[in-house]
Amino acid sequence: MNIVASRATESPSARTQVHWSIRWENELRLTEHAELAEFFRKSYGPTGAFNAQPFEGNRSWAGARPEVRVIGRDAHGVAAHVGLLRRFIRIGEVDLLVGELGLYAVRPDLEGLGISHAMRVMYPKLHELGVPFGFGTVRPALEKHLTRLVQRQGLATLMSGLRVRSTHPDVYPNLSPIRIEEVIVVVFPVQSAISEWPAGAMIDRNGPEL
Repeated sequence: MNIVASRATESPSARTQVHWSIRWENELRLTEHAELAEFFRKSYGPTGAFNAQPFEGNRSWAGARPEVRVIGRDAHGVAAHVGLLRRFIRIGEVDLLVGELGLYAVRPDLEGLGISHAMRVMYPKLHELGVPFGFGTVRPALEKHLTRLVQRQGLATLMSGLRVRSTHPDVYPNLSPIRIEEVIVVVFPVQSAISEWPAGAMIDRNGPEL
């Protein structure tokens, strides 16, 4: 699921009460999946009912399933979430190990609890896992949210004019099993410098996006 952010009204002081945890997928109980599924339905629902559909029941993922999650909670429950999946993507003739970041959402009653907050927790985990790069995609309309991250912390590089080819998580009779999107690619240099990112206008996930 691509990175999204929701509008909110809560005061900045309330955001200081968010507590972050890092959870491996095998650690999550059924009740936690149910809680996360409800959180995603409420977070993605305002962007369109189609975006909330994958999270029906207790399903807390949309395409590929994460292996690590950063979860922010406050007194009202889940406040924010970002997932991580190590995978190889293909750029031109190069197979590249990345930590793909996705399933990002913020509860609608919070404002300013952006990706920079979650990445303060996730970035050390990327280092611990030893991946060369963190990798994610966003729709062009959300580029400004990532631009703030680049300007404030300098953690990421944004790349435009690229296409990303993925598989659909399910196969349908009258729908191509793959999709190609022109998106903003977000790269977080971790163990490698951004100059080592391979050149190429097409990125193949060879699987569903996170």
